[in-house]
Amino acid sequence: MKKSLLGALAATLLGAASAAGTLAGAAPAQAIAQPVPGVPTQHLAVGRAGSVGFAGTVALDDCSGSLIRLPNSQPTDPALVMTNGHCLESGMPDPGQVIVNQPSSRSFTLLDDSGNGIGTLTASTVVYATMTNTDVTLYQLPNSYADIQQQYGINPLTLSADHPVAGSPIEVVSGYWQATYSCSIDGFVYQLDEGSWVWKDSVRYTPQCQTIGGTSGSPVIDTDTGLVVAVNNTGNENGEQCTVDNPCEVDQSGNVTVHQGTNYAEETYEIPACFDPGNQLDLNLPGCTLPQPQ
Repeated sequence: MKKSLLGALAATLLGAASAAGTLAGAAPAQAIAQPVPGVPTQHLAVGRAGSVGFAGTVALDDCSGSLIRLPNSQPTDPALVMTNGHCLESGMPDPGQVIVNQPSSRSFTLLDDSGNGIGTLTASTVVYATMTNTDVTLYQLPNSYADIQQQYGINPLTLSADHPVAGSPIEVVSGYWQATYSCSIDGFVYQLDEGSWVWKDSVRYTPQCQTIGGTSGSPVIDTDTGLVVAVNNTGNENGEQCTVDNPCEVDQSGNVTVHQGTNYAEETYEIPACFDPGNQLDLNLPGCTLPQPQ
């Protein structure tokens, strides 16, 4: 999972800020400016590397995320922030666990197009979080999209309601590092196993997207449409088979393959079908396939 390098990176990059008790995500602009021992500098593609800027992305204390809207969301609806399930502040959900409508006061640094932090957003609710079949947390804010646009001039990113397409050009946009990774969708994985967790129909990147720790929760944007098609979550770091930080691919026949250095994301097209007007979660809606609480 792309949260795993946090401790080493934060200690290396934040220096005096860490000594002063500052959280890693609180000062991402300083964090990206320094080289990281053991991480090739080309992995830190700082700035606007492709056609997508940082407006609408957020930095968490240990992950990346984005201010998102559904295709039918209205300006007056309560805004949503998306990151990974494994970035949940209360800890990673267990296999099979689904969390809905839990109070939260998680804060996020909102970025402008150039990657500058321009304000702090604070959640009121964990609307949905799981690491079963997918790896996603959705937060609701007390602010509407119109409130945020009026105060900061930032509009949300829009989730696609369609399955992503193999070969599509994408950018993974990390608010934590203010870094972008440009590549294409290489294909889809029937089942991705990592530790005790199992994810279905995951996105596999082409080799150019060498995402690192702290990019967890970054939106994956189809640059042809400008829509969010997935949320970045993991990669095989050491060539191990199905261990934490070393996911393995499992096909429909149960055959297991390992691709060291390959990185992955979880699709997000299923999310819009689980929301009523007003950005209200309803897992019983026809067509909603997200896992439900047991």
